[in-house]
Amino acid sequence: MIEENTTSEIVNSKVSSPLRPLAAERLEAVSAWGGASSSVSYVYRPTTVEQLQEMLSVAAKSGRSVGLRGGGNSYGDAATNSENVLLDMRRMNRILAWDPLSGVVCVEPGVTISQLWQYVLEDGWWPPVVTGTSMTTIGGCAGMNVHGKNAYQVGPIGDHIQEFEMMLPSGEIVICNREENSDLFYAAIGGFGVLGVFTSIMMQMKRVYSGLLDVYTQAQPNLAGMFEYFETFMDSSDYIVGWIDSFSKGAGLGQGDVHRANYLPPGADLAPSQTMRLDYQHLSPNMFGFMPRSVIWIFMRPFMNNLGTALINKAKYLSGHLAGPRQVRQSHAAFHFLLDYVPDWKNSYGPGGLIQYQPFIPKETARDAFVDMLRLCQRRGLPNYLTVFKRHRPDDFLMTHGLDGYSLAMDFRITERRRPRVAALTRELDEIVLAAGGRFYFAKDSTLRPEVAQAYLGKGTIEKLKKLKRRTDPHNLLQTDLWRRVFG
Repeated sequence: MIEENTTSEIVNSKVSSPLRPLAAERLEAVSAWGGASSSVSYVYRPTTVEQLQEMLSVAAKSGRSVGLRGGGNSYGDAATNSENVLLDMRRMNRILAWDPLSGVVCVEPGVTISQLWQYVLEDGWWPPVVTGTSMTTIGGCAGMNVHGKNAYQVGPIGDHIQEFEMMLPSGEIVICNREENSDLFYAAIGGFGVLGVFTSIMMQMKRVYSGLLDVYTQAQPNLAGMFEYFETFMDSSDYIVGWIDSFSKGAGLGQGDVHRANYLPPGADLAPSQTMRLDYQHLSPNMFGFMPRSVIWIFMRPFMNNLGTALINKAKYLSGHLAGPRQVRQSHAAFHFLLDYVPDWKNSYGPGGLIQYQPFIPKETARDAFVDMLRLCQRRGLPNYLTVFKRHRPDDFLMTHGLDGYSLAMDFRITERRRPRVAALTRELDEIVLAAGGRFYFAKDSTLRPEVAQAYLGKGTIEKLKKLKRRTDPHNLLQTDLWRRVFG
């Protein structure tokens, strides 16, 4: 409960001024997931719809805006709200309904992907879209309209949401689906939490017949090989993702590995009841049988520099090249949640953390644009330390990043010396992306400028969002640092 004399009366008054005090013990330092930025907010953790209503009311009376935070896995400032109220939604984490015959589930927004897959897998289902970590919340995933390694096949998570209930800042709860309040449905999914607060989300799960996937890996000699492999195999693969050595040059520019995977058909797994058991899926707490995963980031830190990561990237590529094409059967959890393999791996980047830059570029222009981007990073002495290559398809959501093309997710280490150089680099990268007809992804963004957002979204799209916000949030109560930076 919020420490202020108030009732649960719903207030629909403009955020007032001057500011009224909130409980000082609620002040917390809150970081972006990448650790490159942080701020102080009044953090509250509702557990019920009634508490959520009360917190919105008190924030409005205090004269402060309200930001929403799920698992806190956005790389930038999408889930921070400096010197204002931040609602941590992770305690609203009940699974409200589950039909194991149809695969339809209804959850509160704080349910994580980890909770969800563990709840449905033993009944023969899997979430249709998952992120690289299982710690993201379903509310956060919907707010950012996240995608997975199968984005080119099934689209973002919003394509699998059937309906949601959303609380407006007034306290009113509205039901949104593709027929009822459809404009809000297509805008709130991917609307980064500025139109309302999800209170329940109904989704369709994916039927699976095994706890295993057939996984194929093969090294590619350069970026051209990477594109060719994707175009050859994506129609026959349920998942496909590439890793790129961003340090490679010349004829080897863009060399790396591709991993693709397929669900097993009925009957292919002779013991599906065993492979779909949760203890079969869980990762071992140790690597190599003896080293705790929780300490591995400590041993990674000495290599988090240009020389060290160049050596690691080269060794990884050579290992895949020498091994040749491989096929293994891998559990769903092991294939999908690579970011969970090494807990706190981001700490290896040092106290300055990292940012990620992920542009989405049409298939017709992606190859030339990615070549230009990789070469530019090398020329500036700022090669990205981890680079992930994916294929995508368009979708119907208002603030979409989706298109018929490719994305390149690039991680940049941040230090005080590198910070201004990385900022300058991203401005140059923006120009390449815009010239190629590309788009950006708010869950990963740390550097997008208003003029760049307007250039790729268009004035009409931004005005539609702001018109809906004036309708659902006329007093602009719901804000985040991202909202103010890009649209404020």
